[in-house]
Amino acid sequence: MKTTKTLKASRSSSFKSFWYRFKKNKLAVVGLIILLLLVLIAIFADFVAPYSYDVQDISNAFATNTREHILGTDNFGRDIFSRIVYGARISLTVGIISVGIATILGGFLGAIAGYYGGRIDNFIMRITDILLSIPQLLLAIAIAAALGTGVRNLMIAVGLSSIPTYARIMRSSVISAREQEYVEAAKLSGASDFRIIFRHVLPNCIAPIIVQMTLGIASAILNAASLSFIGLGVEIPAPEWGAMLSEGRQYIRYAPFLTLYPGIVISITIFALNIVGDGLRDALDPKQKR
Repeated sequence: MKTTKTLKASRSSSFKSFWYRFKKNKLAVVGLIILLLLVLIAIFADFVAPYSYDVQDISNAFATNTREHILGTDNFGRDIFSRIVYGARISLTVGIISVGIATILGGFLGAIAGYYGGRIDNFIMRITDILLSIPQLLLAIAIAAALGTGVRNLMIAVGLSSIPTYARIMRSSVISAREQEYVEAAKLSGASDFRIIFRHVLPNCIAPIIVQMTLGIASAILNAASLSFIGLGVEIPAPEWGAMLSEGRQYIRYAPFLTLYPGIVISITIFALNIVGDGLRDALDPKQKR
């Protein structure tokens, strides 16, 4: 009983210490607030958006900022603000799920390579090196072209193209952790490799992965927008931010707001994720713990 209470108190103290270090970075806190606001907008898009994302009014196409359409309308008379709001749901979902795919698969491969070493490590890392030699966006384009368009295929393409990065980070962390005394103690107690990896090693390697996930979501959203921009992402009329940029580029001379507003939202989201990632990196850095 005392052990359970002590463990809970220790976790509570660790979280308070982490939050204290994180909130000292004012810019990271601002980024976190922006992200929370975007997540709430995505969740409650049906209530935030004044119109549905696919409601058309051709007679009111290319309307500039009005009381009814605060950000104007596109070439089909669809409300741009509503499409951006619904686009937050798609873009954030793609970013989070694709990073989840990369973290699970890449983390597993990296953990196996780092823990066992030898031929297994050499085999996995050589494949990883081959994939890392290909630019991530180019790899995502190749996978998306093979799978086809659609939100699901977009998440798979972006997620699979990110696996090598997470495998490398996890391998480095596991190599450091496997030499610790608690791992040796677990081996001497007769614990299986599976239990040692998932119960003792991975929990102590989670900090760099958390930071990479935050930064990875930013890259995933940007890559997803890029794929949608060239026609390999979501299918029209889905209001994904990159697809909105692609639709609006042909009217950029006389209706620049069609690309301006989605571009601003993408930039703000990427900026918020990057500064939150920097804040997490500093807060989780053992050198910062005093």
